[in-house]
Amino acid sequence: MVPVTTENTPETDGVHLLVPLKPLTRAKSRLLAGRGSAGHVELVTAMAMDTVAAARRARGVAGVVVVSSDPALTAAFTALGVEVLPDDPADGLNAALRHGDEVLRARGTFRVGALQADLPALRSGELGWALRAAGTDRSYCPDLSGDGTTLLLAEPDQPLDPRFGPGSAEAHGESGAKTLAGPWESLRRDVDTEADLASAKAVGLGPRTSARLDPGE
Repeated sequence: MVPVTTENTPETDGVHLLVPLKPLTRAKSRLLAGRGSAGHVELVTAMAMDTVAAARRARGVAGVVVVSSDPALTAAFTALGVEVLPDDPADGLNAALRHGDEVLRARGTFRVGALQADLPALRSGELGWALRAAGTDRSYCPDLSGDGTTLLLAEPDQPLDPRFGPGSAEAHGESGAKTLAGPWESLRRDVDTEADLASAKAVGLGPRTSARLDPGE
């Protein structure tokens, strides 16, 4: 059983997580069917907000920064007191993360990580436990399929070097990152499809995502 809280340690204290988000009109297109554009936007926003809220409560997380140039997302997260960096490169996920990494490290940030925004069932305790297991190592957490990556952590004072995209788990492993394969299912349960959403709902969605789903979904 995964503890719901962990102690802060020198190895995990001070991790700043970057959460990249595409413009809402282009995000999670496989979840669009049957909802219409407005319902789709609300769902994608809710999932991202639940993800960020859970991450901010996790032990070992010193801060969460969203990387996005979408005006609606910027307004929503700013209203919650979450910093939003504009995605100035506008050249895909890895470029956005490299930009965010450079900004944070220029501020003297001790350690930077990347967290995917589509983890609406994320439990803070499980994220905290994974951070503690990572120690100071470059590390990554694969998704449930084993192909993708939900969390990437740089070594302290080192570049993030993100390699997201098809086969990112293997790519991050080949970059020298160790696999975080502990019992933190909610950290591995990303949502790309309706089947993924149903699976996440079965283990418990965050409050904003739950509120956006009809009782029959």
